[in-house]
Amino acid sequence: MQKAVSKSSPPGRADPLARYAPTRGGPPRRYPDLHDHIRRLAREGLLVVVDEPINKDTEMHPLVRWQFRGGVEEKDRKAFLFTQPTDGKGRKYDAAVLVAGLAASREVYRVGMGMPLDRIGAAWIRALANPVKPRLVKNAPCQEVVIRGKALDQPGKGLDGIPVPISTPGWDNGPYLTAGHYITKDPETGIQNVGNYRGQIKAPRRLGMNPSLEIRPGIYIHWQKYKALGKPLPCAVVVGAPPAVSYCSVQKMSEQLDELWVAGALARAPINVVKAKTVDLLVPAEAEFVIEGYINTEELEPEAPFGESHGYVNLKEYNAFMDVTAITRRRHPVLTSFISQVTPSESSTIRRVAMEPVFLNYLQATLGLQGVVRVSMHEPLTSVIALIAIQFRRDTPQTEIWRALHGAASL
Repeated sequence: MQKAVSKSSPPGRADPLARYAPTRGGPPRRYPDLHDHIRRLAREGLLVVVDEPINKDTEMHPLVRWQFRGGVEEKDRKAFLFTQPTDGKGRKYDAAVLVAGLAASREVYRVGMGMPLDRIGAAWIRALANPVKPRLVKNAPCQEVVIRGKALDQPGKGLDGIPVPISTPGWDNGPYLTAGHYITKDPETGIQNVGNYRGQIKAPRRLGMNPSLEIRPGIYIHWQKYKALGKPLPCAVVVGAPPAVSYCSVQKMSEQLDELWVAGALARAPINVVKAKTVDLLVPAEAEFVIEGYINTEELEPEAPFGESHGYVNLKEYNAFMDVTAITRRRHPVLTSFISQVTPSESSTIRRVAMEPVFLNYLQATLGLQGVVRVSMHEPLTSVIALIAIQFRRDTPQTEIWRALHGAASL
C-alpha cells in the first residue's frame, strides 16, 4: 500500500497538512478529532490532498465520485482533502473540504475507528450496550471563532461563508449538507439525539432539514413535541466532528440513547462537549463547524430536487427549515461532505460496516437464532437497507428462517 501523501500542489509550497498538526491547549482528550484523523489517513497512504483551487459547485464531488462509479476497486478508494475550495463565481473560502474522508472504503473506516476491521463489529455491540457519559468543558476549539446575531448578515459571515459542495451539478438545485449532524433534545426527557440529515443551504441564515420520515428519526419526534408546545425546536448542526461522533450520527439507535454517549464508548473515552452559544444544547467540543438555530414547527418550505440512492431524482417536497442564530467554528476548520446518492457510495459504506455486525448480533443474541451465520447488506442501487441477505446453516428449520426474516425486517 502507498504510504506517502498523494498531492496536487504547486512546487515549493509548504506542507498543506501542517495547519492540522496537534496544538497545545484546549481540553484534554483520549480520542482523535478530525484533524488527527486526516493526518492518520495521510500516514496510511489513504489521503489525496488537492492543494489547488477546485470548484465546489462543479468539480469537487464529480471528481471523487469516479472512485465509486468508474470501476475503482474498494480497496483502492481514497479520501480527498481539498485545501483551496472555490465556487462558481470564483470565491475563495477560509476552510478545507474533506470528501469521502470517513468511509471511502472499509480501510478508511478502519482508520477512523482506530482498530482492525475484524474488531469493529464487537466494538459497536459493546458501545451500544455500554454508553459513556460525555465530559462537559468550558473552552472548546469549536468556538474559537463565533459569529452571531446581526454579524451573520454580513457577506460571507453566514452560511454563505461555508464551502458546501453541490453533490450532482446540473441536477441539484443548490448546495446541500450531506454530512450535517443535527443535534436536538427531547423536551420531556432531556435526552439529546444526533442524526445525519440532508440540509439545503437556502440563504445566509436559513438551512433546510430533510429527516426521511419513513425511518422515524429522533429529530422528527422532538419536532412533534415542540410543535405541541407551540415553540420552535432548538437545534445545533455539526459539520465535521471526531470520527466516532460521525459514525454514530448515521446509525439508527434507540430513542433512549444519546449518540454522543455511544460515541464515547466507541472511542473508549468520554467525548468532550461544550454548551452552544445561543441554544440549550451540548455540542462536540472538537467540532469543525457548529450551526445553531431554531427549526420552525409551524411552517414547511419546498425543497429538492435532489439525487437519491437508487439513481433517480427526488422531486419537490415540503420539509422543515432552521433559522440560524450563530455559527461557531475552529480556526482552521475542515468541512466534511459525504459522497451520497447513487450507491455504492460513502453513505452506504459508512452504514454497512457497522450495520452488518449489529444485524447479525440482533438475530443471534437478541432473537436467539443460532442458525444464522452471516448478514450481508447489498449496496449497488439499494442503499444497503432495501436488500439484506441472511445466510443460515443448512440444517436450520424453516420456522427459524421465517423468524430471522421477520426480525431483520422489524429491525
